Amino acid sequence: MIKQIPAPIISNTEIMPNTHLVWLQAPEIAGIAQPGQFVMVRCEDSHDPLLRRPFSIHRVANGGQIALLFNIVGQGTLWLSQCQEGNPLDLLGPLGKGFSLQPASRRLLLIAGGIGIAPLVFLAQKALNQVSSITLLTGAPNASLLYPRSLLPPSINLVTATEDGSEGRKGVVTELIDNFINQADQLFACGPASMYQSIAAQGYLEGKSVQISLEVRMGCGLGACYGCTIKTKRGLRQVCRDGPVFELDDILW
Repeated sequence: MIKQIPAPIISNTEIMPNTHLVWLQAPEIAGIAQPGQFVMVRCEDSHDPLLRRPFSIHRVANGGQIALLFNIVGQGTLWLSQCQEGNPLDLLGPLGKGFSLQPASRRLLLIAGGIGIAPLVFLAQKALNQVSSITLLTGAPNASLLYPRSLLPPSINLVTATEDGSEGRKGVVTELIDNFINQADQLFACGPASMYQSIAAQGYLEGKSVQISLEVRMGCGLGACYGCTIKTKRGLRQVCRDGPVFELDDILW
C-alpha cells in the first residue's frame, strides 16, 4: 500500500564528493518496502520545483528507518542536500515493482555503475540470509567517487573499477563481468543506459536473466502522466508502474 508521510531526517551526510546519504524515520514505508522500489520526494517547502523527485530505497534499518543515496544534479537535489537533521521530508511510497530473487539462486552478481549502486545495496542487505555469496561489481571515474567499502555488509565480495586506474581495475565496470559470470545464478544491475547497452552486447550473457533498474525522468511516479513510458518487446510500459525493474532482454533501446 502506498503511503504519503512526513519523514524526519535523522542524518544527512556527504559520503562522496557531491553524493549524499540521507537517513529518514519512515516506519510506514520501511516495513513494506522491497529492494528495487522507490519513493517520490517533494524537494522543496513550496511548489518550486513542482514535481517530486524519485529516489531508490537504498537501505532499510531496524526501527523504521530508510536511507536514500543521491547525487546533486539540479535544484531539487541541491535543496535536499542542504536539509538538516529533524527537517521532515514529504515522501510518497513505496512505489514500483522491485527485484525478484529466484528461490534456487545461491550466488548473486550485482553490477553498479556510479550512483546505480543505490538500489543494489538494499537488495544485497535483503538477500544476505537467503544466498551463499554476493559479488558486487562497481565502477566510477576515480577512487574518490567509489561507494565506501565501510558502508557495505562485510560478507559482500566487492570488486571495483575506475576509469583512471586509481583503485581496482583500470576501465569500466562492464569489463569485470566476464570474470564472474560463470559464478552467478542471477544477475542484477543498475546504472546508465550506456552501461545496459554494453552488457546486452556481451555475447556470453546470451540466455542469462539480467534484471535491471531503469533510471529515467518521472512526473508523478504513479502511472498517471505517462512521462516515463518506454518501449519493450511486450509493448509500451511505464517505468514507475511496470518497473523500475525489467529484464534487460525485454528492453528495446
